[in-house]
Amino acid sequence: MQGTQGIQRHRTIFISDVHLGTRGCRSDFLIDFLRRTESEQLYLVGDIVDGWRLRKSWYWQPEFDEVMRLILEKAKRGTRIVYIPGNHDEMFRQWLGLQVAGVTIAGEAVHEAADGRRYLVLHGDEFDGVIRYAKFLSYLGDWAYDIALLLNRWFNAARLRLGYPYWSLSQWLKRQVKEAVKAIDRFETALALEARRRGLDGVVCGHIHHAEMREVHGVLYMNDGDWVESCTALVEDFDGRFRLIDWVAENRFPMWRPAARAAEAVPA
Repeated sequence: MQGTQGIQRHRTIFISDVHLGTRGCRSDFLIDFLRRTESEQLYLVGDIVDGWRLRKSWYWQPEFDEVMRLILEKAKRGTRIVYIPGNHDEMFRQWLGLQVAGVTIAGEAVHEAADGRRYLVLHGDEFDGVIRYAKFLSYLGDWAYDIALLLNRWFNAARLRLGYPYWSLSQWLKRQVKEAVKAIDRFETALALEARRRGLDGVVCGHIHHAEMREVHGVLYMNDGDWVESCTALVEDFDGRFRLIDWVAENRFPMWRPAARAAEAVPA
């Protein structure tokens, strides 16, 4: 819903996989999103801060502080905020059940929509076999993802000079790899079946950087995407309907500007 002065108003907003602390984080677009949206509830669905990357080398920009400030400001103004840590910010899982500066930290949540339907909300890494059973393989994937994002950067710099809009080469490459497609499908199916097992109407998650809304085994699977490659959010409007917002496409932003920061790996 479009409000006055260009503010979009929603009942609920879900965002994840921001990866503050990495060069690949599009905090500039997220700041714009946070300033121009309002909601009664905001779910931070994991990997907001990238502890993995910060442990390797410290990288923190003033823009990252601004993201945190805007989130806390929303809490101060009355937005109900639930922070569900993911695998990259798992250090916050030791604080589950606490409320810090108006933000509730939880391992998962059940969200009741305006129409009464109920949805499981969790990051999703516990349903990812690579993360759960072979974390070292995830770090190996970090290296491959680094190359994909670097190629993505130069590819889109060339497109920008030719007058073409942003197009995610890294997302396209991910979709072309048969095993990656199979892994995404297994992930989506596992989460949908868990929601159905609990008697819920659907599930909201992040983790795999792949925004999606579709019915799986009779329940609604919704992934809010990320703020590295796609800059997407999931929103619930006041009638209980959900939709994905692609903030870059909606605002016709050039995803990769000539002075864009170098890409850095952000694995799932």
